[in-house]
Amino acid sequence: MFIKDLKGHTSVLTILCLMSVLIFGNSEAVANSSVASSQLTLEQAVQIAQNNDPWLESNKFRQQSISAQSTAAGSLPDPMVSISVANLPVDSFDFSQEAMTQLKFGVTQALPRGDSLALSQKRLQQISQEFPLQRQDRKAKVKAAISQLWLDIFLTAQTIELIEKDRPLFEQLAETASINYSSAMGQTSQQDVIRAQVELTRLDDRLSQLRQQLISNKAQLVEWLTSLNHSQWAMREFELPDNLPAITLGSEHLLSENRNEYSEKLIQHLSNHPQLVAFEQKIKASDTSIELAKQSYKPQWNLNASYGYRDDNPMGNSRSDFFSVGVSFDVPLFTENRQDQQVTSSIKEREAYKADKWLMLRNMLASVRNFQGQLAELDSRRQLFNNKLLQEMQQQAESTLNAYTNDRGDFAEVMRARIAELNTKIDAMTVEVNYLKTVVQLNYLFTQAEQ
Repeated sequence: MFIKDLKGHTSVLTILCLMSVLIFGNSEAVANSSVASSQLTLEQAVQIAQNNDPWLESNKFRQQSISAQSTAAGSLPDPMVSISVANLPVDSFDFSQEAMTQLKFGVTQALPRGDSLALSQKRLQQISQEFPLQRQDRKAKVKAAISQLWLDIFLTAQTIELIEKDRPLFEQLAETASINYSSAMGQTSQQDVIRAQVELTRLDDRLSQLRQQLISNKAQLVEWLTSLNHSQWAMREFELPDNLPAITLGSEHLLSENRNEYSEKLIQHLSNHPQLVAFEQKIKASDTSIELAKQSYKPQWNLNASYGYRDDNPMGNSRSDFFSVGVSFDVPLFTENRQDQQVTSSIKEREAYKADKWLMLRNMLASVRNFQGQLAELDSRRQLFNNKLLQEMQQQAESTLNAYTNDRGDFAEVMRARIAELNTKIDAMTVEVNYLKTVVQLNYLFTQAEQ
């Protein structure tokens, strides 16, 4: 009856309902939200992932394997021992019949070419020094990967929260459109009612997709956090803090204002990245490989000694035993197809490592400039959202709602304005997260090798 008493205007009840949603909608969403069973900070996630990374353990075993090989490579080869019977007569097989018959004990020791033993050991030691650098790079990569995944989860969770907070408002708008249409008050049409319901359905579908994405991202994060000895995060649900973590850009002074310039300080700084320092170790090891290949031009020596035992003659007279000593060596005369090619192969391998190092440094320099440009644009967008766009979209939404409640606006405009305001909030959060993800990428590139 009260609604029918109003003439030409939307009911006071409708206005009060809309205002109550605007004021109390957010608090209801917060009250109805489930309490997190546990919170996982970014620092915790990075620390757990690094501690539980099986790749690091595998890398340590490989280093130990190479170190053991280096010890073995510096040792002389085992001597060869021989035992033989020489000049045994076949007519009687009598050991004492002939004076030439002997029981011989011999030993032969091979001596490596030149300094090949020391060089082989040095080369393997140089290779083993790459592994700590690989682990440093792996830890930095894990930190970057976990940070980006954590931020993706945070963005998805915050987007869900924003939509859930605004959903009661869209429900109230749909209810208002239905009441106005059924009471034939104002300019509300059946199309407005259908549109309101469609937007609610689209919000529900959007929430469903976001929850699916959240489940997938959390599963990926749990994979990083789980190990045989540490699986608490795999056994229970976790939530993230409500605020973004404080991720600061390190070595910001290296970024030049002119994005097309590469300063000497930046090149030197990137050259100390664990990956590039590891390439330096590869180059050093390949230098040693060249020296090792050159040892093939030197002869290989073999020392041998033998003792020949002779039995007494048939008359019982004693025969003197024999002792022999000798040396043998090969003569590298035909080196064109073997030794020369080995040296050439080692040289080419070293040059390939140098080219790979330069290629990686060039890629890093380009990545720094790329992320620097993205960071500048994202910062501009942050300022635009915080200083203008968010406020303007809120004013637009309020203005269209006021116009509609006074029969001077269209319901479709109200829905569009509210959806645009919600999307702007989500876009603002996305920009904040993308800004931090770009900082994470730059921080990885600025990682320094620990000496």
